[in-house]
Parts: sequence; structure tokens; C-alpha cells
Amino acid sequence: MKAFLTGGTGFIGSRVVTRLAEAGHDLRCLVRSTPSAGPAAGPGIHHIQGSLSDRAALREGMAGCDCVIHLAAAYSFWLANRRAFREVNVEGTRGVMECALETGVPKVVMVSTVVTYGHRAEVPVTEETPVGPARFSEYARTKYEGERIAWNLHESRGLPLVTVYPGAVLGPCDPKPTGDYIQALICGRMPARILEEATFPFVHVGDVAAAIVRAAERPGNVGAKYFLVGENLTFGQINRMISEISNVPLPAVRLPTPLVVAMAALLTRVAGLTKKPPAWGLSADQVGTMRAGTIFSGAKAERELGIRYTPIRQAIKEAVASYRT
Repeated sequence: MKAFLTGGTGFIGSRVVTRLAEAGHDLRCLVRSTPSAGPAAGPGIHHIQGSLSDRAALREGMAGCDCVIHLAAAYSFWLANRRAFREVNVEGTRGVMECALETGVPKVVMVSTVVTYGHRAEVPVTEETPVGPARFSEYARTKYEGERIAWNLHESRGLPLVTVYPGAVLGPCDPKPTGDYIQALICGRMPARILEEATFPFVHVGDVAAAIVRAAERPGNVGAKYFLVGENLTFGQINRMISEISNVPLPAVRLPTPLVVAMAALLTRVAGLTKKPPAWGLSADQVGTMRAGTIFSGAKAERELGIRYTPIRQAIKEAVASYRT
């Protein structure tokens, strides 16, 4: 298989590149500059220099490919330049999908996120569940809008689309919000426990990479959606795992939810003025997303893609170890 990837140097993407390369696939990666290290710098990997807004580079990379894997995203719960969410998650996705149609690629695997579904009272949420009426962060809203563009192209113009929806992704060396949360706890930067009763879906990064590759390789699955969820856990359970594994006690103070919401709103306003991230990562978008967590089923990926989910305790153990090296 000849595959073209966006986001191949990221937390998930680098692992997808490794798995594809080990399986003997021919890879082309969209990069801003040629990497000198990491999986995307491996032998036999062809680099296409450009960005999501560079349609000539996208068409060049996709030409003759059997599959496009679209991983690139603006993933954060706070950015000083909020326009980046739309530029990457909406317009960038539009460009990738339209170029895939223009070049006649037989399959496009798009990496979305469970947070595009918002909150659903009916649980567990499956791939057949209608999305909720609201999303709780600019990240979720723009990812949903980009996803709708892709599915509309599937329905109106035959875009050969498959979409995967990871939960909160855990694993070693995570530079994103979930990794920041673990580091804050083990480094004593978190002043209090928050939202411990809220439930959220979690998954190991290696399982996500495996599912993306298998979705690309599997024949006859155009039009499919796959939730990638190993376990649904409360943040209280996650906190206790982090504490037990790291041997770092949790903060003694537990803040009530109304106070957490008010603090997040205030800290987000301050961040908007200073252009620096909210203290403790406590943005209104992150708190809203945590509060709205819903139980999801990852069983379809187990059945159709052969995924065997790694225990979340193991994912946290690997993450904690990576932050201490």
C-alpha cells in the first residue's frame, strides 16, 4: 500500500508511521520541514514539504496513493490564536478531502475525536448514536465542522471515507493536554482535585495507531466509523492510578464543580489578555469537556479491526515513566 499522511510527526502520527513502515508500506509524509530524527525521518519515507493550505503539495503527495491518512489537527483547549482551530481543523480538512477527490485516492482515513459527539444521556454511545446538540470546546466544534465537510463530500461526491474517533489518548511522551494533566499531578503543580466524578473514555496511543493502520488496510469498509475506547473511567479513578503509579500523593483539597467552572472562566479571560495559557491548564474549554464526558463503546473496533485494548493503567505507567527520564 502506498499511503500519504498528514500529521505524521505528531504523538499519534509518529506511531502510525512506524507501524506502516514496519508492515512494508510505501509512505509519503506532509511536513513543513524535513525531519532529521524520529519515525518520519526513517529510510524509504518520502517527504512532501508544505502545509494543509498548500493544495499543490497535497495533490503531489496523494498522486498514485492507495490511501490518505489525515491526522493533522489543532488539538488544544486554549490557543492564543484561536483562528488556528478553524484554519487547521476546518479549512485544512476541507483541502485534504477535496484534493483526495481530485486525485482519485481509493480510501481516506480521517482521525476525528469522540468529543465531536458532545454529551449524550443514552450510554454507551456507539457509532450509530446521533451526535449531541452541543460541543464544549473550540477544538471539538471545529473538528466536528471539518468532519461534517468530509462526510458531506462522501455523501454528495463519493469521497471514500473512513473515520476513527479516539477517546482521550494516553501514553509515553504525550505533549498534549492529557500528558500535561499527568505531569501536573506528578510534579505537584495541581493545587486541587477537580471533577473527580466525571467519566471520560480513554485509550492507549499504541491502540489508536494500530486501529488507524488496520482501518486503512481493511478492504470494504468505506463509510465506516470506529470509536477507539479502551476504558471509561472517572477522573477520580485516573487520579488514583497516577498517584499509585508515581508514588506522589494527590492534592488534599477537592474543589466543588461550581467553583471549578467559575475559576476556569476567570482564568480563561485572564489568558485572553496576557496571551499566556491559563494557570494549571484550567481553561473553560477543558473544564467544559471534562464535565461533559460520556461513556463510549469501543467494541466495533475490536470486532472489525481486531483491536485488543491495552489496560489504561499500563498507559499511565508508561506515561509516568517517560516524564521521569
